[in-house]
Amino acid sequence: MSASAAVRAAEDWAKARTFHHSRYPVARIASERRHSVSVCVPARECAATVGEVVGVLAALRAAGAIDEIVVVDAASADGTAGVAERAGARVLQEGELLGEYGPVLGKGDAMWRALPSFGGELVCFVDGDTEGFGEHFVTGLLGPLVCAPEASEVSFVKAFYRRPLDEDGEGGGRVNQLMARPALALFYPELAQVRQPLAGEVAARRELLEALPFTTGYGVEVGMLIDAWRRAGLAGIAQVDLDEHRHHHQPLSALAPMAQAVLATIAAHLEFDELLDPWPERFEPSDAQLDAEAKWERIVDIDPMPTERPPIASVAAAPAVVPAPAAIPAPAAE
Repeated sequence: MSASAAVRAAEDWAKARTFHHSRYPVARIASERRHSVSVCVPARECAATVGEVVGVLAALRAAGAIDEIVVVDAASADGTAGVAERAGARVLQEGELLGEYGPVLGKGDAMWRALPSFGGELVCFVDGDTEGFGEHFVTGLLGPLVCAPEASEVSFVKAFYRRPLDEDGEGGGRVNQLMARPALALFYPELAQVRQPLAGEVAARRELLEALPFTTGYGVEVGMLIDAWRRAGLAGIAQVDLDEHRHHHQPLSALAPMAQAVLATIAAHLEFDELLDPWPERFEPSDAQLDAEAKWERIVDIDPMPTERPPIASVAAAPAVVPAPAAIPAPAAE
């Protein structure tokens, strides 16, 4: 596809596959869904917020909008697991999942290891550190998967939102705006209209997730997006406006490793697509580079190519799927 055709395809997709969460209230999701739903909350030191998040999810479960709540905890020292359990979640410790793959290598790895433990046919991931979490974070993501007419084609849904940094309204999502979106527009122009490729809030059909590789670290969201597009096409992807998202922001000094991981993940996909020459075994910055930008010294030891886990469907040692509680019945025959 030519660059101009890719740009037009992206623009047409955005018009057809961009929705607002208000289209999908709780009652509509509860009445129209025909698949069981698991909601996963990856969490690390989130005791201050995870209780509220799980509480909202528990209310959605009671209303019939979802079936299962799973918090995947990263051995948090602040009591995250206990808070989540008391609020109504089933808690898994990431270090106890698929131990034959060695230490857990970040959020993406934890999501991948936990996938076989979910019972839902639809899986929704939301962050455990969200402040002021609302039910629309889940119902909005589920909407394009369960509500006609888009549900007949959509397999993968990304969130987008505003992320104010301060009272003046300065926007958050800095790596998203300064790294991920420009890189996708340049190298994968079909995805140029995805508003928040690094959003941690995503919902997808389980069969699609099981067929995708998972990047282990900060690159999981952008890697998952590219792989979902490869497999489902633009028509199979939607994005939903969740309005505002608030959580603790990283200082600017902490964003360089994130940006490098995102760029490395995109580079790895370009290499797979034979659009980039194979990456060298190790990136060794020159003395001039280090002298010119000394603040990068803290990240030059990070391997440039991220670790990627294979599709979980290909892992024979994966544990048996745990059935979702109170799974909804199949629709009655017409």
